[in-house]
Amino acid sequence: MQHAAYVFDAYGTLFDVHAAVRRHADEIGPDGNRFSELWRAKQLEYSWVRTLMGTYTDFWQLTEQALDYCLRRFPSVDPAIRTKLLDAYWRLDCYPEVPAVLKALKATGAKLAILSNGSPEMLKAAAQSSALDQVLDDIFSVDAVRRFKTDPAVYEMVTLQWRLYPKAISFQSSNRWDVAGAAKFGFGTAWINRSNQPDEYNDFPPRLILPSLEGLLASG
Repeated sequence: MQHAAYVFDAYGTLFDVHAAVRRHADEIGPDGNRFSELWRAKQLEYSWVRTLMGTYTDFWQLTEQALDYCLRRFPSVDPAIRTKLLDAYWRLDCYPEVPAVLKALKATGAKLAILSNGSPEMLKAAAQSSALDQVLDDIFSVDAVRRFKTDPAVYEMVTLQWRLYPKAISFQSSNRWDVAGAAKFGFGTAWINRSNQPDEYNDFPPRLILPSLEGLLASG
């Protein structure tokens, strides 16, 4: 099925959220993998809690708060590395297949966008760092609605801006909970299951389950 538009989650889907810690792995030491996993987990936890409480705080502040928690949780990691890690988060590596896949989808005439919890500044910096800004038509940040995924208002931004029905849009995310939220809203969804995680949210299944974005080119 050919879609009129392809919309991508940013962190974990286009950009490797663990790249910042990996870049400074020697300085962080043996707790690096656990540190990075917790940083990501807390970042997301804070976004959900803030939305439930109705006290929006932009994603960059949540990223900083999550990092500060991790530095307290892992006293073996020198707190002096904080600035380096935050700087690295602005220039996360994109996954290897991403540029070619987005260019190929763009060549079909489809519209392309990011839809992310990230702040506008974070997303602009990440897209420019990977040169993805050259193929994207839009970057949608939850900052516009001041609620995080999976609030329906987040997904609705795309349909309102582009004047498309949800079914005309294919939404891709590596986060199964994000795929569930998008599926409930009515998007066609692709779960980019990069780490071969077990499925969940069975009442909101994805249209596709793929190990990387490359599968989009074969499936339409």
